Amino acid sequence: MKAQILTEETGPSGLTLTDVDDPTPAQGQVAVDVKSCGVCFPDLLMSQGKYQLRLPTPFTPGTEVAGVVTSAPDGSGYSAGDRVLVMSVVGGFAEKVVAAPEQLLPIPDGLSFDEGAAMGINFQTAIFALKLRANLRAGETVGVLGSAGGVGVATIAVAKALGARVIAIVHRTGADDMLREVGADEVVALTDGWGDRIKELTDGLGVDVLIDPVGGEVFDEALRQVAPDGRFVVIGFAAGGIPTVKLNRVLFRNISVVGAAWGEYIRTHPAVPGELHTELTAMISAGMRPPVNVTYPLADLPQALSDLENGKILGKAVIHIAD
Repeated sequence: MKAQILTEETGPSGLTLTDVDDPTPAQGQVAVDVKSCGVCFPDLLMSQGKYQLRLPTPFTPGTEVAGVVTSAPDGSGYSAGDRVLVMSVVGGFAEKVVAAPEQLLPIPDGLSFDEGAAMGINFQTAIFALKLRANLRAGETVGVLGSAGGVGVATIAVAKALGARVIAIVHRTGADDMLREVGADEVVALTDGWGDRIKELTDGLGVDVLIDPVGGEVFDEALRQVAPDGRFVVIGFAAGGIPTVKLNRVLFRNISVVGAAWGEYIRTHPAVPGELHTELTAMISAGMRPPVNVTYPLADLPQALSDLENGKILGKAVIHIAD
């Protein structure tokens, strides 16, 4: 089979498309033909040796697989021909992958493989952050920083499906139409005075929930845009800087600052992905669709990761591996 192999942690340039042996399932594992694999920041960070999980090279990255089961052990709950999502951690940027049954979820009816791969970590993170960490209620207003990225568009779609009013906050130009198509009610450019605009849109109160996958220098101003009794949810630090919290603002505004590290949470709550997937499947049955904004062939994975790193991808990118 063909696979993208990371031979050195130099970023996307360290990847090479290589012919390798098919993976052999260990006892209890399921074998899957990979059709599509989402492109996400953990893949980029792994290629640079900056991710929390660091594997010795050479290896194949790729965490958001959609494909078809080719073999499965008795009692696994899966059979050859099943369309599945695989939370593979690594190995997804290849034509075949093996995984434990616990890493698999069924692809919701009606989704293409590309759309299934786009669900991946982003939609799990979005519903985890909004429902389990922020306790979002229908009718509340959600602000989404980094809204033109993969986590951002997933958060907009899920928040809308949960009955929220959504304000997309974006620093990149040219994304307004895409964000509104996903479900944003308002789009606010991350320029001077953006906080004032948030206040205008919320009758001076601020948002009930603010989702932040960005961190960096906008954090202080973003914290000011959370309404009393509101929740500021930290997902990550895509901007690079890890901010500090001025607790006097938390105290006197009666707001909460909470973390939403989905990957860490499921280590001790292994049933959560299946529970969240059931809810996401119901949302998809009601009309929600994971957006696929750009696709690349497997050979162009280094370009896809470079485009992600340089902010050239609006929304979600997917590597299309096979039909």
